[in-house]
Amino acid sequence: QVQLQESGPGLVKPSQTLSLTCTVSGGSITSRYYAWCWIRQPPGKGLEWMGVIDYDGSTYYSPSLKSRTSISRDTSKNEFSLQLSSVTPEDTAVYYCARLVRVEALYDYWGQGTQVTVSS
Repeated sequence: QVQLQESGPGLVKPSQTLSLTCTVSGGSITSRYYAWCWIRQPPGKGLEWMGVIDYDGSTYYSPSLKSRTSISRDTSKNEFSLQLSSVTPEDTAVYYCARLVRVEALYDYWGQGTQVTVSS
């Protein structure tokens, strides 16, 4: 059974960098069948795709967030991470990591989500 678990601070101050990690169990992040994504949901709004790291380490970002977003991975720990710089209160959201089935372009496993609030 594949499991994804987000971790990181729940409170970040404005202008700082938000850092989250997704630890994956039950499946390898280097498997060529999958890619690994970060998605967020601000309060009262829909899901927003932030970016993805592919099985080979390639990364792709939402154009609206690209200048502030970085996704990396640690294959020895089977985890991948999100960094979002220069945060504002508008970055307050529930942040999810998810596994993307590449050939089908669908998400089959999600983390439970972690609330991040940007506030001084």
